[in-house]
Amino acid sequence: MEKKEIGSLGEDIALKSLVEKGYTILEKNWRFGHLELDIIALSPQKIIAFVEVKSRTVDYFAEPEMTLTKKQQSNLIKAANVFLEISKLDYEAQFDIISVVIHPKGNELNHLENAFYPYQK
Repeated sequence: MEKKEIGSLGEDIALKSLVEKGYTILEKNWRFGHLELDIIALSPQKIIAFVEVKSRTVDYFAEPEMTLTKKQQSNLIKAANVFLEISKLDYEAQFDIISVVIHPKGNELNHLENAFYPYQK
């Protein structure tokens, strides 16, 4: 399975999980210039979740959620700010990570809510 296929499958699994938890999917693979947000969803508590999906076929080296760099976090924060500005939605927001480890005998999914916070430089 190629990296792009793994990523796409992981996003589909993450979307299904969010919908099952009662989230409303607002956008998938939302782009603005070079910035991208994997999933933007509204939680049942009316909080906008900007969800980064990390997918792997094996978890030998690191859990997928541990691979999000500060640079990637910064880009997600920038993208979220642009989305909120454009959409004019007025909800609390949070940054989540959903890690998906794809196994032949069944997939593992871990949803980390409030995985990181916007920070000051």
